[in-house]
Parts: sequence; structure tokens; C-alpha cells
Amino acid sequence: MNDEFDLNVVCLAGGVGGAKLADGLACIVPPENLTVIVNTGDDFEHLGLTICPDLDTVMYTLAGAANTETGWGRAGESWRTIEEAARLGGPDWFRLGDLDLATHLVRTHLLRGGEKLTAVTRRLSHHFNIHPAILPMSDQPAPTIIQTDDDLLPFQTWFVKERWQPTVQKVILPDDVRATPAVMKALERADLVLIAPSNPFVSIDPILNVYPIRAMLMDLPQAVVAVSPIIGGQAVKGPAAKMMEERDMPVTARAVADYYGDLIDGFVYDEQDAGTMDGLDAAQLCIDTWMRSQQDRIRLAQETLAFATRLGS
Repeated sequence: MNDEFDLNVVCLAGGVGGAKLADGLACIVPPENLTVIVNTGDDFEHLGLTICPDLDTVMYTLAGAANTETGWGRAGESWRTIEEAARLGGPDWFRLGDLDLATHLVRTHLLRGGEKLTAVTRRLSHHFNIHPAILPMSDQPAPTIIQTDDDLLPFQTWFVKERWQPTVQKVILPDDVRATPAVMKALERADLVLIAPSNPFVSIDPILNVYPIRAMLMDLPQAVVAVSPIIGGQAVKGPAAKMMEERDMPVTARAVADYYGDLIDGFVYDEQDAGTMDGLDAAQLCIDTWMRSQQDRIRLAQETLAFATRLGS
């Protein structure tokens, strides 16, 4: 960590890629200078509990408690409760581990007691000994709906139950969701905004869709830099590449940069895609973007942050 670092950094994150970059940033940016704004479009209610998958993935990753084998949930997990729930006739398509259940029980209890999701997330982060601010994009429900060839599916039904196989005709986002005061304050004081290598359509777009986040990003930070989730024509994890094909987009890092358009001032992409950014208006940084280890996360965070700092100076 650089104790002399005085720039305020905001990271927009969703999914495993977002959590990994946020974790790298948390290792080098003083906690009072780092805010992670997290997608809540995939939140839903299951077995009577409020589940916030992306918030939990970021929280568990920054706490060093993430299950690296599954890519979701808690390390050292057991499954007795969900297995017994299934034996009793309950749904088990969304696997909730015993340790993970404790998070959902406490969150649901606090929300039903009248606390906002931002305050609940702050409480949970405190108990996980996490010091940077982790903020939900909104305290309002903001469900992402997937329109397939045959149906309208809640995001987790499409993503987990249907294993993201139905063709996506459209991603439907709510049009009446507002950012929290905490999110707006973080963006107002942000010097640099980094868009993590998350799925642009179902992890980042839901955040940008929350009023007035996109407009604030266009106006306030010194630099907005995105990191590509596509490497060598493939998504590092998840359905981004499949969704690009279904949108008749090239499955390339360049297509991601073009999708973000004039929102971004800089674009970070992998060495496998060197030479593919001719004519791109945004500044470019071509480096090794794979995050296989903790050191990889820190290295990518350092190089991306240095690039963004140069652009903002």
C-alpha cells in the first residue's frame, strides 16, 4: 500500500473478475481512498432470503474468504442445510452453503428491521474486517431481466438454473432506479474510475443504468478506464462471449472498447489482442491481464492505476 497515495479511486465491479480487480486495488490503495460500487441487478429472494451474489463475491474476495474452487460462495463450505432443504422438497438449484447462509440470514434480518442495503453491507464488511467501502449501486431493488427466445427470465433463473444457455434477445433493466447518496458522494470525489473486467451487459450496464451514474462518469472523474473481460476471443469466465455472439458483435476486446464508447478515456487489454486497437479514440494499455494469482491481481491493479493516473494528470 502506498501511504502517500492521495487520489480517490472508484471501481465498478460485478462477478469474479470485478472482485479480483477490486481485491488487487485493495492491496495497493489506502482504504479511505477506495470505493467499490457493485452490481445488484442479480439480487433476488430465494427461500425467503435476500441474496446479493455480486456484493457477496466482492465481500468474500476482499476478506480472503472466497471459495476459489467454485468461484462463488465461501471457502471451507459445507452443504448440509441446502441438501436437507432439497430432501424436504425445497428448491436446490441455487446452491447456498452453510457459511454463506449466515450472511443471507443476517442481511435479511437487518433489511426486514428497516436498514438499507448500503448500511447492511457496511455492517457485514466490518465483521469481515474489510476496510475499503463496498457500496451497492442502489438501495432500491433493480432486477435484471433476460428476454430469451421464449420467455422473460429473472437473471438468476437464466444464469444459474438454466446455466445461461437460453439465447439472450435482450437484457431488460429497470428505468426508475436511483443511486444512493453514498454512491453519488463517492463519484463526486472520485479522481479515477476503473471499470473492472466484468460482463459489460449484465454486470456493468446495470450500474451505469442507475440514475445518475453514467452522467456523473461522463462529467466528473479525471479519467475513466475499462479493463477488457475478453482475452483472445474468449471470456475469462461466464457468458460475456456468448452474449456478444448473440448480439452479432465480434467476440473481441476491441468490441468491448467500442461498446463503452466515449464513456471511457482509456482501455486496458491483454497482450493476446495486441495490434487490434487501431483507430480507437481512447488511450490504450496492452499488458498481461490474466489474474490467476494474488500477485497477478496486484500487478494488474498497479499497472491499470498507473495508466489511469497518467491519463488524469
